[in-house]
Amino acid sequence: MDFALSEEQEMLKKMAREFLERACTESLVREVERGDKGYSPELWRKIAELGWTGMVFPEKYGGTESSLLDMAVLYEEMGRAMFASPHLSTVILCGLLILETGSEQQKAELLPKIAKGDLVLALALTELDPSWDASGVTTRATPNKGAYIISGTKLFVHDAHVADRLLCVTRTRDSAEPADGVTLFLVDARSPGLSYTLLKTMVGDNKQCEVVFDKVRVPAENMVGQLHKGWAPAASAIQRGAVMLCAEMAGAGQRVLELTLDYAKTRVQFDQPIGVHQHVQEHCIQLLASVDSSRWVTYQAAWKLSQDLPGDMEVAMAKAWTNEANEHACWRAHQVFGGVGYTSEIGVLPIYSRRGRAAQSYLGDTAYWRKKVAGGIDGWVLEMPKGKPMGFWQ
Repeated sequence: MDFALSEEQEMLKKMAREFLERACTESLVREVERGDKGYSPELWRKIAELGWTGMVFPEKYGGTESSLLDMAVLYEEMGRAMFASPHLSTVILCGLLILETGSEQQKAELLPKIAKGDLVLALALTELDPSWDASGVTTRATPNKGAYIISGTKLFVHDAHVADRLLCVTRTRDSAEPADGVTLFLVDARSPGLSYTLLKTMVGDNKQCEVVFDKVRVPAENMVGQLHKGWAPAASAIQRGAVMLCAEMAGAGQRVLELTLDYAKTRVQFDQPIGVHQHVQEHCIQLLASVDSSRWVTYQAAWKLSQDLPGDMEVAMAKAWTNEANEHACWRAHQVFGGVGYTSEIGVLPIYSRRGRAAQSYLGDTAYWRKKVAGGIDGWVLEMPKGKPMGFWQ
């Protein structure tokens, strides 16, 4: 693939950076961290007017049919600016899932509202055992007189407290194969029997909830996709979301690199900038390597998904690598900044570090995705034609 951005993507990148530099200021980032919502409703409205909430949807639903690679470009700029919003929950995780597997009635009703910024959705997936596989789904949906009764507890549900609807992943039957028997339902966020507890996290703008479903009644027509066949679209949503998180971490790493280089050039000790020291230069070099490698492995995964090509291995490699690369990049930056790098009151590096740590855990941590990479490597070894060097085998 050609890693160069198209003219349209370069324009999107430039427009997004200029807008976020004006609108998503450091003071706003700190204000959102201290607030209860986890995002700025005013800024959410502005990005909806720019078309960011509808980019990936077809024109008939109010979108512009942008690709996931386009979205990766946008998410990189979001990460660079520390922009917090329910965009990932609403558009990427839930909106695209509805577009992929929802009924025409559901798409016609919900997608235009998402595109206009009038609807916030949250994906209710993980439970007491926070697995990102179908085996972790135990919340039960039981048929009852033309409806389903949902009972169970969902944990670490991002943006649930501000959502209008929840896309709940439930188990509708037991099976030897965990993926068989998972069904998706749209649930009104104010339904009787639903209760929310806001969890305390290390990142103020990363709002997560415990959501308890106590015999919540959901109409049968709120089922998204087919009965018992909901895991495949849910897994696709996780992949798309994981790639966007990678793009966000790459963008954050780019800004951390810029801040670190500037500090190394301007911080003077013993009458010379600290950047002249080889030890400091080593940290900067390794930081650059972490950021650039994250960007390219992320774009490769986004391109694969954009082209509807098999991308399981690329997504797994991107999330496994970028999780660690982001952590290493922030660590390198802290070594250059020293003690001042841990002082939130006068710098933003601690915010980048904390946000990165949250992104590393969401939608699968490093161990989860490494396991998938290991499985993919095993498949490659078994299928690789004899006599061909692995580096040239495709």
